[in-house]
Amino acid sequence: MSALPDHSSYTVSHTPGEVLTLISSGAAATRADLSRMTGLARSTVSQRVDALIAHGFVDESGPEAGGSTGGRPPRRLRLRTREHAVAGVDLGASHCRVALMDIGGTTLATQEDPLSIGDGPDSVLRHVERTLHTLLEKSERDPRTLRSIGVGVPGPVEFSTGRPVDPPIMPGWHQYPIPEFFASRFGARALVDNDVNVMALAEQRRAFPDTRFLLYIKVGTGIGCGIVADGRLHRGAQGSAGDIGHIKVSEQEDACRCGNFGCLEAVAGGAAIAAKLAGLGLDAASGSDVVRLVKSGNRDALRMVREAGRAVGEVLAGLVNFFNPDTVVLGGALAAVHDQLLAGVREAVYRRSHPLATHVLRIEPSRTGENAAAFGAGILAIEHALSPAQVDRQVARDVTS
Repeated sequence: MSALPDHSSYTVSHTPGEVLTLISSGAAATRADLSRMTGLARSTVSQRVDALIAHGFVDESGPEAGGSTGGRPPRRLRLRTREHAVAGVDLGASHCRVALMDIGGTTLATQEDPLSIGDGPDSVLRHVERTLHTLLEKSERDPRTLRSIGVGVPGPVEFSTGRPVDPPIMPGWHQYPIPEFFASRFGARALVDNDVNVMALAEQRRAFPDTRFLLYIKVGTGIGCGIVADGRLHRGAQGSAGDIGHIKVSEQEDACRCGNFGCLEAVAGGAAIAAKLAGLGLDAASGSDVVRLVKSGNRDALRMVREAGRAVGEVLAGLVNFFNPDTVVLGGALAAVHDQLLAGVREAVYRRSHPLATHVLRIEPSRTGENAAAFGAGILAIEHALSPAQVDRQVARDVTS
């Protein structure tokens, strides 16, 4: 499925970048389509299309079989992907996933490695740099074709600067200039976001493209929420929207790493459940151990995951009443045992939410799975590379250089 952005509400003007939007989204396939949709004169459309072809954004080829109804058959326009690559980087607490994609959304190569985010930015980002070169070589792509890089990290990010801000599980990363690291090595713009935001983007674009209002709940060591509102990621004023892990759960007083008590993360996060199971004498130190115990049929683990689902559902019910999404997606490490988790979530949400808010609501497990963050970061990079402003800057730069 294409990772191209949704431009259904986009107002077309006269620039090459805005013309490319119609071609890349599939809304226009010929010059005649563009003229009809934009109201531009054919000569103006030809100027825009010729510029896009000259700068390697568009191919124009003969008509598809059966496409002509008489007269001179129209030539077809399509996005040119060979000379344009992007990368999606997923940095987790203990892993690094990198996906190399073309700007049409096709995955060219992927690689996953165990890696501790606690090793610090220099070590981790150098590993990403080496991985990118390996994937570019494997895909027979020149590093100069890399147009942009998306990066998802497990902590708060000021999206406008791409810098982490006091990330609790990322020592040494506070205000680190991640975009500058990649710009100096690849000459490409890097966009950095919280991992749950890019997961939400991947889920909406790839798995639920008809959904306009979606919440993605990541239940792992921590708990976070990615928000898609009217088809667009909603980050809030400073980029911290969706930090639901520190909302207090009623009648709970578990100590949280943030210094407060009764936070959702301290009650229902993977690490919290593992600690409770370890207290019963079970071998559990992380969310993956919780998943293992559930899959083996351990009754205590099954019970605790369902209780965690109820706690998540209690907080989610408030979000459903407030935001009125049509789709809620559960992802993260504990989503691997989604039957038990979903049962608890649905129980609480449908009990505590207004009937109108749940009338068409669907609560589903993630469909993009463990690759959600890498794919979502790649989609973030694609949407930047194909944005009208970025395309227009590229065309103007090439014209004046």
